[in-house]
Amino acid sequence: MQIREQLEQLVGQGLSTAVADGSLALDEIPEAALERPRDTNNGDWASTVALRLAKAAKKNPREIAQIIVDHLPENGMIASCEIAGPGFINFTLAPEVFQGVIAQVRQEGADYAKGTIEGPNYINIEYISANPTGPFHVGHGRWAALGDATARVMRHAGYKVYEENYINDHGSQMDNFGRSVVARYLQELGHDVPLPENCYAGAYVIDIAKSIIEKDGDKWVDADEEERLLNFRERAYAYELAEQHRICDTFGTTFDKWFSERTLYVKDEEGKSQVDRALAAMDERGYLYEKDGATWFKSTAFGDDKDRVLQKSNGEYTYFTSDVAYHYNKMQRGFDHLIDLWGADHHGYIARCEAMLAAWGYPGALEVMLGQLVNLFRNGEPVRMSKRTGEMVTFEELIEEVGVDSTRWLMLSRGADQTIDFDIEVAKKKDASNPVYYVQYAHARICSILRKAAPAELAAKAEAGEISMDELVAQVLPANIDLSVLTDPSEIALARKIETLHDFVQLAARDRAAFRMTHFCQDLAGLFHGFYTNCHVNVEDEKLRNARLALCDATRIVLALSLGLLGISAPEKM
Repeated sequence: MQIREQLEQLVGQGLSTAVADGSLALDEIPEAALERPRDTNNGDWASTVALRLAKAAKKNPREIAQIIVDHLPENGMIASCEIAGPGFINFTLAPEVFQGVIAQVRQEGADYAKGTIEGPNYINIEYISANPTGPFHVGHGRWAALGDATARVMRHAGYKVYEENYINDHGSQMDNFGRSVVARYLQELGHDVPLPENCYAGAYVIDIAKSIIEKDGDKWVDADEEERLLNFRERAYAYELAEQHRICDTFGTTFDKWFSERTLYVKDEEGKSQVDRALAAMDERGYLYEKDGATWFKSTAFGDDKDRVLQKSNGEYTYFTSDVAYHYNKMQRGFDHLIDLWGADHHGYIARCEAMLAAWGYPGALEVMLGQLVNLFRNGEPVRMSKRTGEMVTFEELIEEVGVDSTRWLMLSRGADQTIDFDIEVAKKKDASNPVYYVQYAHARICSILRKAAPAELAAKAEAGEISMDELVAQVLPANIDLSVLTDPSEIALARKIETLHDFVQLAARDRAAFRMTHFCQDLAGLFHGFYTNCHVNVEDEKLRNARLALCDATRIVLALSLGLLGISAPEKM
């Protein structure tokens, strides 16, 4: 049971006792209404229940607060209570409570602060979803970091999360990509051909053309144009999709499914595609109609500003039709809720996509997170072009120069709805001015402390990576450590912060706000550095030394866990 729940029970018992003996006249026992004070000088928790009861109990809130305090049962949890302001009850918890947190962390390890979600919680989160027609740009990198971290945090909070990348591999852009490769292929072989309209002109297209020449030579120069286009299009598609997979792997972003848009149009054994089935389900509910030879979706019935064409009069499907079929497919796969992460420029698509879910009887099932842009800087100056290619800076170039961890941290340092100003030189710094370095250094410092506490032979094995830090700690520290000596304000402040992780995870998951975990990590690292300055760990008193080593170990566990929820490594040496 969480500390908050235990305290709620105590307040509830106090209220029940006060009602039972007639001190408070209430028809029912309200919730404790607990919140964390912003200033820890006002206690660890505060209750506003007395303020809320003033009307029902017909008493002054401060009088009600005193009655509740007077009726609290005896317990070893609350060190002191203070009635403040108009009727707040501020609770300061006993050191034993925070000492228990240290023991709990060391017992639960990476499972610490895991939550459970009652009711339907099977979540599909779709992100990146780029066209397989060119390299990931920096914006795709932000979607990768946001989507991945959101999924990690939600999973730790208790949701069942399924991660998906939608491959936009259907439509005219794929043919344009193929034509671009054809033109570059012919140009590389000395033929004077113009680039097609709406072509992809990046240097990577030349690389693809050269790879075809290396394998096939001039075999395709005089080939049938349609056959050549189809061949080049599919080879270019396979090349770019493989690149996307490779870069995602490098970044530590994995998906449960890469969903191909093309599959939506493939006929099954009954002769129907997923597009057919999605539209039929919409038609059955009366939300399709014909006008001017086209098929329309009556999206205005659900608040959209106008109805949307799904199939043009010439028989072609619109881009929106793929969205319709894809989201229907998701719901048919059994998901309770869908989260799509889009670029902010897709804001206008939200209403129509919400409408299509409502048309099938799933109102509110779709949630769209809009991600703002990333502005690149170098020492405060805007970065417009890649030095390597003279074109846009790709996501791969960024992580090659800056590293995965710093890139992830800066991409996650603000909420999705805020623009990121990413300074490359700041991200590369190896000092406290770089927040991810500051946090990782705290973890590495703890690992160093634990190694120094171990016998030389054991420390050497840990240094060489022959045993894990968990294995080292298990051999260095006794199983049952007396933590009662941890009473210094720096020790309590560190343990108090560790105890808040559960709330941070739950709220970050609920609000889709993984960026809050960066704040938690920085605060925890700062409190550890403060503790280390104020409290010597390697003291002669064995009891105190072991207790402080246990506090270091718990901090290590929580730092590694919190960084892991962001997809960032927790190095043992720096």
